[in-house]
Amino acid sequence: MYPIWEVPNLSAGIILALIAAFHILPSHLSTSAMWFNVYVETKAYRENRPELLEFIRKYSLLLLVFSYVLGSLSGIGIWYSATVANPRGISGLIHNYVWGWATEWVFFIIEVTGIFIYYYTLGKVDRKTHLKIGWIFAIGSWTTMVIIVGILAFMLSPGKWPETGNFFDGFFNQTYWSQLLMRTTLMFGIAAAYAIAVATRIKDADVRSFITKTASRWGIAGLILGCVLFLWYLKTLPDANRMLITALAPQGLKTGIIVSLGLLVLYFIYANVKPLTIRLFPAILAIAVLFGGIWSTERIREMIRKPYIIPQYMYSNQIIGKDVIAKGVSAEAKIINEKGLLKVAPFVPDGLREINEGNQVQAGKMIALIECSSCHVLDEKGLRAMPQMIRRLEFKPHAEAAEEVAEIEGFIDALGGYPYMPPFVGTSAEKRALATYLHSISRIK
Repeated sequence: MYPIWEVPNLSAGIILALIAAFHILPSHLSTSAMWFNVYVETKAYRENRPELLEFIRKYSLLLLVFSYVLGSLSGIGIWYSATVANPRGISGLIHNYVWGWATEWVFFIIEVTGIFIYYYTLGKVDRKTHLKIGWIFAIGSWTTMVIIVGILAFMLSPGKWPETGNFFDGFFNQTYWSQLLMRTTLMFGIAAAYAIAVATRIKDADVRSFITKTASRWGIAGLILGCVLFLWYLKTLPDANRMLITALAPQGLKTGIIVSLGLLVLYFIYANVKPLTIRLFPAILAIAVLFGGIWSTERIREMIRKPYIIPQYMYSNQIIGKDVIAKGVSAEAKIINEKGLLKVAPFVPDGLREINEGNQVQAGKMIALIECSSCHVLDEKGLRAMPQMIRRLEFKPHAEAAEEVAEIEGFIDALGGYPYMPPFVGTSAEKRALATYLHSISRIK
């Protein structure tokens, strides 16, 4: 167990989600832009159209700066925020997929060096060699997606891994292929949106028209194929996760996916019909709409993982909930229920390890931080605020404080029955302390 990162009003998970959602733009651009570049560059050489190389240079520079400067920084941000938000989850993933990540890092080095070589050798080496550099970069970059999707999919549907502990049983799980193909097609929509934005900065009308039309067709094809594969992806989800889409996903997020998809398709159609009317500001707005759709999709994907950070193994609050015999890992509920959470968790002030009348509220807050703060904030206002949640409980009219605390205890007892919340673990005294703390912050009268 590790110290808790408490983020007022937002929660650590939302900070991680914000960074991760932004990171998808540069990371997916890096896996798709070079495919478009190689296509345009090949056409420039075959049709003797050197004017197209101006776009290649500008698009490559965008890729270099956006994907490999801002993208690299946001990637570091993901690692940092994930490590402090859910260190045990990251530890579990590293212990199981360290060689997968090591392989991905090898291809990432190819990407980082490749984009510099590609950009700075344009026009300085022969055409055949430069195209080979582009192909090496494109294939290497897509390979990083091939690897990372296996780990992302594992965090939603671990396949046979809980029984076997085998690397590939978890990697090639039931949602792997559908998610990989979906992301592969949708990434071309991302490449298209950025290519059109770059095209607006080109003065040659013929080049601008050709790039905008070509990119818009890539975008339409990528989004339509991505939608078909998205429907397949939904069918490959475990039944429990599909149920959580209905139970947990806000209508606003579902609407965000549909609206952003519709707007982008209309945008690409318009760009194909009237390419020279597209200016930089509408192109940036299209990227903003793209981000909105990505945010909605990724938030739903995170929501339907609940109550786990790694299904059938570790709950979102980092408590190991299931035995993984093949890995020599045992569930922790029994020992925590016997000894007490405050005695087992190492980062607890000494004055709170033994609960008494004087420290009951403070001990309850410590328990809430450990067991609840990965998804809820303890402030009055914020995302999934605990005080607001407790107020929704139906208390008896004119009930005494002790009676209301007892009802909150009953709610805590029922947590295991909710498909999206981990069960409470701890002693009866800790449960009473948690209920007392929740009562105090909800301001129930």
